[in-house]
Amino acid sequence: MTIITGMHVLDVRAPTSRTLAGSDAVHTDPDYSVAYVVLTTDDPKLRGHGFTFTLGRGTEVVVAAMNALEHLVIDRDLDTITEAFGLWHRELTNDTQLRWLGPDKGVIHLAVAAIVNAVWDLWAKREEKPVWKVVADLSPQRIIDLIDWRYLDDALTKAEALAILEALAPSRAARVQQLRSDGYPAYITSAGWLGYSDAKVRELVAEALDAGFTRFKAKVGISIDDDLRRVRFMRELIGPERPLMVDANQVWDVPQAIEWMGHFTDLNLTWIEEPTSPDDVLGHAAIRKALAPMGVATGEHAMNKVLFKQLFQAKAIDFAQVDACRLGGLNEVLAVLLLAAKFGIPVCPHAGGLGLCEYVQHISAIDFIVVSGELDGRSCEFADHLHEHFVDPVRVVGGAYQLPQRPGYSAEMWPESLADLAYPHGNVWVAPHEC
Repeated sequence: MTIITGMHVLDVRAPTSRTLAGSDAVHTDPDYSVAYVVLTTDDPKLRGHGFTFTLGRGTEVVVAAMNALEHLVIDRDLDTITEAFGLWHRELTNDTQLRWLGPDKGVIHLAVAAIVNAVWDLWAKREEKPVWKVVADLSPQRIIDLIDWRYLDDALTKAEALAILEALAPSRAARVQQLRSDGYPAYITSAGWLGYSDAKVRELVAEALDAGFTRFKAKVGISIDDDLRRVRFMRELIGPERPLMVDANQVWDVPQAIEWMGHFTDLNLTWIEEPTSPDDVLGHAAIRKALAPMGVATGEHAMNKVLFKQLFQAKAIDFAQVDACRLGGLNEVLAVLLLAAKFGIPVCPHAGGLGLCEYVQHISAIDFIVVSGELDGRSCEFADHLHEHFVDPVRVVGGAYQLPQRPGYSAEMWPESLADLAYPHGNVWVAPHEC
């Protein structure tokens, strides 16, 4: 028995707006941030760490939402939660008063993600395994029981999901060994932020090529002429065949997206990401039809499994970019992985930010080992920012994520980093010119 005795929430922000790291057509001055939670237990050596990603202002709202869920967390037995994880996940998302602020979307859902992921971190640390291995060691039926199956039966039944998992269960060990040997393919975004000069982009692309990256992404959406210039020279730098993606971060209406991206048809782009509102399923379908064979990707702002279900049913996207925090924690991510496997959609998680790469390395490993068994068309986003703040940072070698080995969900931040980045009294905010 392990009792959760406390829940401590922090507002943590990195001043990335000072360098324009993370800048795109919509988010022009992001401060990569997290609403961070620490779960304490009756074992003083056992703690669970989790967070949900934000961009600065408003993080305090997510912190308040997390505190509003405390009554569903404190004094709970970890075994009771994990043995009926799907039911507890529903309890978190179905609070009779807080549900009015959702359901399954918005600030409350972001708060749910942080808490659920902290429980996964706690569970994995007690098991002395990384999170990906906790899942990989579970039976297919146990994985099914992790998921809240509301609203999914018209697209994926429990029986269908169980069959997907059972088909791959005997060969999990071989795929674990493959990832230990080769890693999971990554694509790099941090070479192509929209606020960077052409000279800096060229320098960063050259460095990424030298480091072994073969997949790249550029931000677009401010000026067709500027976008074409930047994407063309990136294509020239990486060669004609290496995957190159572009990301508009929801900046266009549907007709504008189709017209704008029509100028890029000769550049062999793998996908246009978030070309319009993330909620516009039919808009994505129209863009996909108009721009084929260029792919369409979305998902970092797809707030729940129902929206992913509809994107798949409407044949609206070619790539699913699940986010470890936008969805309600790993349990809901597992539901989307299974939906994607049924519909044959590659999952390429959204990452970057503060800590997202640390999370999604586990998600991609779970997808390959347990759910899809596929690497074709798949890669996991990487941005080379802020990993030094984590006790178990990502390791990317030769353009591939290496399997995490330490127990947990790789979410724990160093105490010194929390002290520096805590908002508004951390060192980088109180004495910005000294940091």
